[in-house]
Amino acid sequence: MNTDSADTTTAVTSTGTKRDVLIIGAGGVAQVVAHKCAMNNDILGEIHIASRTKEKCDAIAASVVEKGSFKQAGILHTYAVDAMDSDAVAKLIRDTGVQIVINVGTAFINMTVLEACIETGVAYIDTAIHENPLKICENPPWYANYEWKRKQRCADNNVTAILGVGFDPGVVNAYAKIGYDMMDKDSVTDIDIIDINAGNHGKYFATNFDPEINFREFTGQVYSWQDSQWQANKMFEVKRTDDLPVVGSQHSYLSGHDEVHSLSANLDVPNIRFWMGFGEHYMNVFSVLQNLGLLSEQPVTTAEGQEVVPLKVVKAVLPDPSSLAPNYTGKTCIGDKVQGKIDGKDSEVFIYNISDHKDAYEEVGSQGISYTAGVPPVAAAMLIATGEWDVGHMANVEELDPKPFINLLNKIGLPTRIKDSDGDRALAFDI
Repeated sequence: MNTDSADTTTAVTSTGTKRDVLIIGAGGVAQVVAHKCAMNNDILGEIHIASRTKEKCDAIAASVVEKGSFKQAGILHTYAVDAMDSDAVAKLIRDTGVQIVINVGTAFINMTVLEACIETGVAYIDTAIHENPLKICENPPWYANYEWKRKQRCADNNVTAILGVGFDPGVVNAYAKIGYDMMDKDSVTDIDIIDINAGNHGKYFATNFDPEINFREFTGQVYSWQDSQWQANKMFEVKRTDDLPVVGSQHSYLSGHDEVHSLSANLDVPNIRFWMGFGEHYMNVFSVLQNLGLLSEQPVTTAEGQEVVPLKVVKAVLPDPSSLAPNYTGKTCIGDKVQGKIDGKDSEVFIYNISDHKDAYEEVGSQGISYTAGVPPVAAAMLIATGEWDVGHMANVEELDPKPFINLLNKIGLPTRIKDSDGDRALAFDI
């Protein structure tokens, strides 16, 4: 679908010409990614978007044009592709000539898209750990079950693959590394990642991203890294309360999450936990659905002999997360509390971002959760294009220099702040 006049001018970056991008997926996060790529197409060049349903890509392309998001004149090219078919993705990569793939489709397609990138030698970015549709909460560390098995092949093929570079995982990994580096050597005892959505979408019940992926996070074991080993708990079993900037006093619950599985391997910290905020209503509805077996990923047979997956049925009847955006109000607060010693004194820093649902909708037509997940992979793509993160191997975010990443996020929509003994202030770096 051609939605604007093409621009054939080549912009020069630190490594030469700009890099063309293929976005895989057409949900709320993909919409943010498309807008932000367009806003930075002097660096990212031609933009292509593909999903199973081309019409969804066409709608995103129309939105980009409607809001005038292109920095330079350009076209958002759209395609249909089965992202579970690695050969089909590889063919699309070759046909479009892109150099960077941003995978913001379901986590079920990570391995097929990554395989296509390794085969074609292009950079790969995703925002979450790969999931097997038939398995929930596999043995930790989760990255070792799939992505890390491809590390050597990425290195052998000089393929840059940046894993989990949404907000959480992603930005919070960079926050963890920044807090870790602020502390005295070997003194960090705790990293607590806190994710609070203090917004209101106005629906009786809905999830902020793919319901199938959302529920799968909470129906199995809750794995955390405590006393330098894995600990298992039940969902909603462990609770904490924090007085946070802007959103105030908030309850959150120990949850299993992607970033814990790489941070525990890459940072020498005995306690790394992820906490997510939930309202009483969400918890009650979730508990009813789970107790009735409606969140199961395993197929069942109805009295009429039809085989269905309960979780997919629930997903089908819930609101599409992208439909929540127009009426969403309130703010998110996501950040890392890092505890250790600074100059020999016990210290705690809170590194965080505040985002507004209404502001996100007005800018790119998506709600705040999609916005916080969609801006970081675009920043990562820009850093690959300029060479700073084009490392030629597989890496999690905490293994990369966080400073240019944070500085770039500050510029393109996700400003970082830090609260410590010196007060609460914006965080940026002199590089």
